[in-house]
Amino acid sequence: MSSDLEDLVLQIRKELKETSALGEYGAAAIQRALRERRPGPSQVVPSLRTIGRILERRGVLDGRRRIRRQPPPRGWFLADVAAGKAELDSFDIVEDLVVQGGIDVNVLNGISLHGGLCASWPRSQITAKITVHSLIEHWRAFGLPRYAKFDNDTVFQGAHQFPDTFGRVTRTCLSLGVTPVFTPPQETGFQADIENYNGRWQAKVWHRFHFQSLREVIAQSQRFVEACRERLAARIDEAPQRRRFPERWQLDLQAPLRGVTIFLRRTDERGMISLLGHSWKASSIWCHRLVRAEVDLRQQQVRIYALRRRDPSTQPLLSTHAYTRPKNCFQG
Repeated sequence: MSSDLEDLVLQIRKELKETSALGEYGAAAIQRALRERRPGPSQVVPSLRTIGRILERRGVLDGRRRIRRQPPPRGWFLADVAAGKAELDSFDIVEDLVVQGGIDVNVLNGISLHGGLCASWPRSQITAKITVHSLIEHWRAFGLPRYAKFDNDTVFQGAHQFPDTFGRVTRTCLSLGVTPVFTPPQETGFQADIENYNGRWQAKVWHRFHFQSLREVIAQSQRFVEACRERLAARIDEAPQRRRFPERWQLDLQAPLRGVTIFLRRTDERGMISLLGHSWKASSIWCHRLVRAEVDLRQQQVRIYALRRRDPSTQPLLSTHAYTRPKNCFQG
């Protein structure tokens, strides 16, 4: 475009900005005004993209570019995980798959955050007992992580209708010294690692083949898992070290609860959170914000920390509450 045409574009933009009844003076409005002033077919009217480049080159754009901040590190809500000093295993269930003939298929999937160590257990039904058996099998083979992350499904957390419920999976984790972490309900991002693996499993296993039985699904899933582990062998070796599974350990669901259980939650308009069937005060100045609630069963207290994605390194303590450790027997 000639300099005269560029000057005309800027002149029209200035006139539209000051006098337009619509208050529009962007590229589309400038193009309409140019067509009205230069109606002849021989008169060139620049395209919207050209007009936009003219405005950008002359430095008269009013719009502000979106500030893109760096995402927080993986596992940012746990300081030692974010620093790469501890491993976290995530688990989730893919439900309601059906093999031709009406055979139900549900899949328990797991993957480690730093190493990418994956595992899949296709079953006709995923229960708390099956989950515990699968976790023990997996951790015996590869060692114990520092944390295990779940959503708030009753299979993982336990029954929701009773307060102070610690389910079979939670008790198994605590007895092995693994800290269970429960993600915030209806929050995106916290399950991104395992949801990504769920999608890969469905794309590379479930949708690629025509299965006629659950046994075929299990066999193909195992081949996929072994291939993933082989491809990520170097990354798995470089991940934070996992603890050796205790040789003489036996599961005792009636043993007194020890250790820490972590709940990630978002406060309401009063700065309150809900967990284990109770409401807890985080802070009146921390409303509709993320927190990490640590239920310390040995010290019998609940500690609530503030969480910020923009500044994950700063997690101040908001409040501390006394908590009576449940002593009732596990009912299963």
